[in-house]
Amino acid sequence: MLYDPLMRSDRFQPSSADLMAIYQALLGAYGDLAWWPGDSRFEIMIGAVLTQNTAWTNVEKALGQLKAADALSLERILALSEAELAALIRPSGYFNIKADRLKQLCRFVQQAGGEAALARRETTELRTAVLAVKGVGPETCDDILLYAFERPVFVIDAYTRRLLKRYGLARGDESYDALRLGFERALGPDVDLYKAYHGLIVEHAKTACAVKPRCRQCCLAVSCPQRL
Repeated sequence: MLYDPLMRSDRFQPSSADLMAIYQALLGAYGDLAWWPGDSRFEIMIGAVLTQNTAWTNVEKALGQLKAADALSLERILALSEAELAALIRPSGYFNIKADRLKQLCRFVQQAGGEAALARRETTELRTAVLAVKGVGPETCDDILLYAFERPVFVIDAYTRRLLKRYGLARGDESYDALRLGFERALGPDVDLYKAYHGLIVEHAKTACAVKPRCRQCCLAVSCPQRL
């Protein structure tokens, strides 16, 4: 179902069939990617902040330096000065800003009673609380909810917006929550599907649906209205 330009810009109501057709094509092209590696819930949370405005390869370097310094824990991050933490996460870029954001996130977790206490919260309550942390926007928040806390919250990123716009399902300037809720209504609450789908979209954006599209490499080109 193509996007109706007369619809309100914040309205996104894709059909389950449309979204699952894209998912199946991506899955057939890239397979199960086991997206978002992390040895613990805490590492996933830290990675969600570090990945802001950078490639995952840079996040891996920053996480590696934290591990090498035995600093990948809530207690150690809070004990470090911001300058020390910024030096360790330097490969992730914007390291001074991210050091502050990591401190803010860790203080939030500590004040909330730890990860286990957060895990007992209902999803809407947890999402509201995480969004209130300084430096945590909707995408970072939903990365944390989906991958660290296994909540059925679909992550929307720039790659998703690009794909939806090119495929004719959205205009591209809808609000974050309009797109998120559109996916969630169409797909139902399925954590494993959300994880796999998000990872496949990221991989597809890197492989084919880049800023300058490589349509000859695109598994969706046959049905994409903007194929070149």
